[in-house]
Amino acid sequence: MQRIISQLQATVSPKEKAAIDERPTKDLIAYGLYVRAKALIATISLNAQISEKLHEAVHLLDQAIERDPDFFLAYCQLAAAHNYLYFFGLDHTPARLALADGALKTVIRLRPDAGETHLAQADFLYRCYLNYEKARAELAVAQRALPNNSDIFELTGYIDRRQGLWNESARSLQRALALDPRNFFILQQIALSYQEFRQFRAMAAALDRALVLIPGDLDTRVTRASVDLEWRGDPRPLRESIRTILAENPATASDLAAQWFYLALCERDPAAVTQALAAIPDSGTAVDLNFPRSWCEGLAARSKGDVATAQAAFLAAHAELERTVSEQPGYAPALCVLGLIDAALGRKDEAIREGRHAIELLPITKDSIDGAELVKYMGVIYAWCGEKDLAIEQIEATLKIPSTLSYGNLKLHPSWDPLRGDPRFEKIVTDLAPQNPEK
Repeated sequence: MQRIISQLQATVSPKEKAAIDERPTKDLIAYGLYVRAKALIATISLNAQISEKLHEAVHLLDQAIERDPDFFLAYCQLAAAHNYLYFFGLDHTPARLALADGALKTVIRLRPDAGETHLAQADFLYRCYLNYEKARAELAVAQRALPNNSDIFELTGYIDRRQGLWNESARSLQRALALDPRNFFILQQIALSYQEFRQFRAMAAALDRALVLIPGDLDTRVTRASVDLEWRGDPRPLRESIRTILAENPATASDLAAQWFYLALCERDPAAVTQALAAIPDSGTAVDLNFPRSWCEGLAARSKGDVATAQAAFLAAHAELERTVSEQPGYAPALCVLGLIDAALGRKDEAIREGRHAIELLPITKDSIDGAELVKYMGVIYAWCGEKDLAIEQIEATLKIPSTLSYGNLKLHPSWDPLRGDPRFEKIVTDLAPQNPEK
């Protein structure tokens, strides 16, 4: 390592040199568990089974620290995994928050002044409390100790993005990538930023760069193929990509299930809907928002005109989300999903009240990414409740801000069927069509 640093003529601080020279643990088995967990966490950016991967990472890290209770870096990763589970709403509960806090306290106890400790504190403040300013203060301390650490610029970029500071976010993420050019996770995140602006050509280019680093990564392959659906309303590349990956390895079906189900609904293909639904894990899907499997069952039945089965599935989903909202009070994304379910059940007043309250709890001024998703899905709630004027207004509002709402989604997805034929909706779709759709 020292020879590489000398060849690069890099300036390394004394603390960074000490970190390079120090062995993270003397227990090789614990280190192997840590490496496996860290690799799992690195794959969550585009993966539909994020919950399963994070829980597996937690399990591996728990084993690692059992073998070496002073394994500092393992505790850092454990804290991060708990943060992610809470942040993404996969387990947005006081119990998970306590686990994240407990792991962080151990990190602080082991090395109170380390740059990595301040980075871990920043991650916790950001992901568990959306406390951007305190997180930035911790990052400033971390950067003084670790001036060349790409993770610091990466996390800064994510905070910038949540605060709607998109130009600053782009600069931070590009700086992180320059420091760690083989970090495909950062490239995936850069691609997702482009998606929010509907800059699909740039999104495709970022994913192509990621595929150079990880050519066999199925999540990146599928996301790259989905660009054509969102950008041009062309589902064929995504269909072919999923077909190819399933032929290569049928066991990957559950990893593809969310995108496969989305594609099947967009293509109005009953057989594909059934196949994709069968692959969705019990935990449901985690695209945009976290939807229970019963919700997907309801959409599948609804797409086939099976009203009774759809009703039963949506009632089951409602019971599940009521529990979630009770366990996760004040968590806006779960309340939004409950609103969507009530809209599907024809409970107009409850649906609109829940959708609006979700936006009040998490406005785009507080979280420009998840806040925009709530604005988008409020449009679906209005459409399903027969409030066409409000739905059109909501779509127009969503298209004025960075969001995942796209031409392909509006053109193809059944969510917007109640608005089809309305001249205002059709004009929105026509105006959003790409002017130069060539590849």
